[in-house]
Amino acid sequence: MYLNLKKTPSLATLFRNATITSILFISGCQYLPSFKDTPANLYNPASLSKHHFSLATNQTLVGTMAAIQSRENDTLPDIARHFGLGYNDIVIANPHLEPWVLKPKTKVLLPMRFTLPDAPLKGIVLNLANMRLFHFPKNQPNLVITYPVGIGRQGWNTPTALTKIIAKKKNPTWTPPASIRREHAKKGNVLPAVIKAGPNNPLGDYAMRLSLPNYLIHGTNKPYGVGMQISHGCIRLYPENIEALFNATPVGTQVRIVEQPYLLGWDQNMLFLEAHKPLQKNKNFKKPLYARLKQLNTQYKLVFDWEKIEQIIRRANGIPVPILMRTATFEQIATSAIPLSHPNYLYGQTQIKPLNNKDWAIMVASLTDEKAARKLTALLNHQSPPIPSRVVEKEDRLYVMSGPFANKKEVNSTLDRIWRDFQINGTARQPYRTTATTTSNLNAPPRLDEPPRLDSPPRLDQPPRLYQSPNLYSEPPQLNDSPDEKSFFDEWFD
Repeated sequence: MYLNLKKTPSLATLFRNATITSILFISGCQYLPSFKDTPANLYNPASLSKHHFSLATNQTLVGTMAAIQSRENDTLPDIARHFGLGYNDIVIANPHLEPWVLKPKTKVLLPMRFTLPDAPLKGIVLNLANMRLFHFPKNQPNLVITYPVGIGRQGWNTPTALTKIIAKKKNPTWTPPASIRREHAKKGNVLPAVIKAGPNNPLGDYAMRLSLPNYLIHGTNKPYGVGMQISHGCIRLYPENIEALFNATPVGTQVRIVEQPYLLGWDQNMLFLEAHKPLQKNKNFKKPLYARLKQLNTQYKLVFDWEKIEQIIRRANGIPVPILMRTATFEQIATSAIPLSHPNYLYGQTQIKPLNNKDWAIMVASLTDEKAARKLTALLNHQSPPIPSRVVEKEDRLYVMSGPFANKKEVNSTLDRIWRDFQINGTARQPYRTTATTTSNLNAPPRLDEPPRLDSPPRLDQPPRLYQSPNLYSEPPQLNDSPDEKSFFDEWFD
């Protein structure tokens, strides 16, 4: 670690803190807030910092563990974005939860505690292993600002490097490299030579070029790819985060990219270990970790819980856990996470407008499995731009309905997107225009002429397919100019 070992906490201080921590947790965590013990004592989320943290001398661990209870239509990616986390952060911290289908009042752990990389605290340091960027402003030595990022996928891995920012651009255009254009062309998705600034530009609204050739730090028009290995090697941030970083980072800022899956962090004279799954499977990251631990053991006579260390590495959930003997376990830390009240609105969450009988709409699927229906609905709502969708229950079926849409052109475009990204043939519905002779029909049961039933739906265990190309051997459905069926819309959807 890049620590001033001359100022490393004394042995007496370390054990004093370890003893206090041990007593606190061994006694059952009754002195710390939890949903179980103090359900009414919820804290305001605005009271916790998501990005900006003060640093004390030798402190390399910042933030606070928290938790929240989900509400209807919440997803883990929605909660993650609101609290400054990436998809990876929240999913590995809550492996028992389905990311896209959360039951209301489900406790969601918020891993808002971060270990600084083992590197000089200068400029920007990006750790690929936990997909997190740390910014150390030049004129504020006791401050760190951190954001989640998306990085390169398999075959387009973001490299480790020491580089710097050489140019900045607001509202950038994107010139896809020849390799990316060839890749898309093979899948039937021909990219233009230049993509102008706007909602279809994958660079988002801000981009910063690195001296590392062909690599950028940029925004995105697909925010739910943050915390995933999904790019062609560039580093992407949420739109709200890249704007802040862009404005705070001058040209010439150093950028150090590392891969450190095992992180040792000091906080209040206590040593913690944070573990992630290594991206490079053929590299032994445990060897330098154990060498460092043995060095600390020899130099400061620290007594480590080696069994706990192995458990932390196996779990690899990104949550820092103290590793001295008789200190808190992960389970105790999770139980004592600060309970937060639910915000009135999760930042960036798609707001679904109600459907009525004057709207164009699409019946995407007819299902019997509620989990599959709600999962498909969530994935549609998290496309870019979102395909506003909801689940409508009728008799023994669950209908995934998308809309409202402005006109037939928008319907056809959306049908094409649904086919391209999910290989599902949706069924278009035109508005039902009432007249004096047909008003009474609005009280009749809606006609639900079904698309192919998806009792064995397509695989929905993956995050949104953000770069899926069209199927070259099938044509997506198009809306007939003169549909001969009555729309299903009536007051049922009001």
